[in-house]
Amino acid sequence: MASSDPDLPDGLLEWVARTGGGDVARLERHVARREAWVVDVARPDGTTLEGFLRLQREAGVDPRRLERETRIVEALGARGIPVPAVHGWNAALRATLFERDRGRSDIDKLEDRARQRAVMEDFVRVVARVHALDPDELGLDDVMAYRPKTPRECALAEVDAVVAQWRPFLERNADPLTTYGLQWLERFAPDAVARVSLVQGDTGPVNFLFQDDRVTAVVDWELGHYGDPLEDLGNIAVREFWNPSGGLDGLFALYARESGIPYDRFRARYYAVHQNVRGMIPIHWVCANAHPRESLAWYLAYRYVGDRATAEMLALAMEVEVERPEMPEGEGDGGRDVLADAALYAQERDVAPRVADPFAASRARDVATLVACMDRRRRHAAALDAALCEDVAALLGGRFDAG
Repeated sequence: MASSDPDLPDGLLEWVARTGGGDVARLERHVARREAWVVDVARPDGTTLEGFLRLQREAGVDPRRLERETRIVEALGARGIPVPAVHGWNAALRATLFERDRGRSDIDKLEDRARQRAVMEDFVRVVARVHALDPDELGLDDVMAYRPKTPRECALAEVDAVVAQWRPFLERNADPLTTYGLQWLERFAPDAVARVSLVQGDTGPVNFLFQDDRVTAVVDWELGHYGDPLEDLGNIAVREFWNPSGGLDGLFALYARESGIPYDRFRARYYAVHQNVRGMIPIHWVCANAHPRESLAWYLAYRYVGDRATAEMLALAMEVEVERPEMPEGEGDGGRDVLADAALYAQERDVAPRVADPFAASRARDVATLVACMDRRRRHAAALDAALCEDVAALLGGRFDAG
């Protein structure tokens, strides 16, 4: 198969073919936040290599992100942790050809609650095994930013690295929730840690694949780093918020038994805030700078829900009750927009149902979401800005006007 997609870097498919030992017979864009492709390589002996191609086009603020992920996966695979095999890494193209695991990731969609629970328990056991690995034996220090030595460094080293990476953006775009969140993390950094371990930095439901009741591959290690093992428990709590998978009751007690690391509720909740605050910074940047090839609709939805999750995790950590804010109702300012109505109708009724390609269908849904977002912003932005000003005025003890 020739390089039929002009948007792919020159030489990429040729490298995939060489790495796979045959000809590229299938190339389909994978529906996900980070760019990836489903690839089949047909070999001369009649077998097929089923691959998953991950691509980091721009160096960005973290040019070794995919290289680090690849190295972590290789190190874990060599130690019996269920991760995809690595078929090849191309430093010049910043591309990795992974094995395509046949498991499924949608544990939140399982209707068999007993099976769902069995999978989550197996996953927790895998996490405990990862945390038991000796960092000295992994051989990853050259691609890791830093190995913390104190509890405070465990809490703040990764936050400091993210802030340093995104400092120009943060200085130009002061976000009150981000600013407060960073200050809170500094103020309440834990003063204890059981050990320093490799942590995934974004672990939990949907970031692993499973078959039957067993985990077959833990995926998405681009945020992997050294830190407090309880950081991953906070991550699991965050991902349970996003992808409810049967609840957390008993899972962290199981983790403590399997790992020998005591569970500390505040530290786990601290790291739930930790993931939300540091994780939302690049999401905010993408929402303001997304390339047209990226799913801006996905990023906007992630930002809106993610900011809400940050506030809820902060309240949970501090054991503060929060009220559900009132939302604008009706058509809002300006009333109904016939242009938005027409665009949404055509996209949802006439276009999306007739698109067979999964990635194209997801892009059709993106268009509908963006049109709806623009229309809701037009109708409700003034009311939401006024409500925000009232909240800020109450906090500061004086009048505050937007703009």
